[in-house]
Amino acid sequence: MFADLVKNRRSIREYEDRPVEPEKIDTIIESALRAPSGRALRPWSFVIVTDKDILRKLSVAKPMGADFLKKAPVGIVVCAETDESGVWIEDCAIAAVFMQLSAHSLGLGSRWSHMRGNMFNDKKSTRDYIAEILNIPNNMEVECVIAIGYPAESIPPYKKDELRFDKVGYNGYGKQRA
Repeated sequence: MFADLVKNRRSIREYEDRPVEPEKIDTIIESALRAPSGRALRPWSFVIVTDKDILRKLSVAKPMGADFLKKAPVGIVVCAETDESGVWIEDCAIAAVFMQLSAHSLGLGSRWSHMRGNMFNDKKSTRDYIAEILNIPNNMEVECVIAIGYPAESIPPYKKDELRFDKVGYNGYGKQRA
């Protein structure tokens, strides 16, 4: 059931040292390609990385928040041709979430590393750093990298009382359900 999938999925930082089967990667990519997109423009592109050296390089693409990529057997770079759609950021984010849910349904773990708008160092953006490594064209922006692999850690789902229901309004901001 979808609700159980969402309830139990957590972001994973530690991965077993074993490859992800190509057919599982294909399923994850197909799920992303089926994601909703504004006006069905689908401006996204995906670069699948399984090379450990490249994953290590991606893990330092920004100062913090990407280190776990060097431990993952797969990284999927989500990027888009920004001129194709005014909502490319949203489209990429939706596709990335579809990847994560698909991975979880296949017994895999995942974690999002946000790349857009970050800097590799004082002179080079994270986007430019990744573009150099992966030969991404100049007209493409990098949104994120999704790490995927067999989880080497178990993180319990959030308890219902930990959820922020106080941030939910009914028929107006801050209104309680009638």
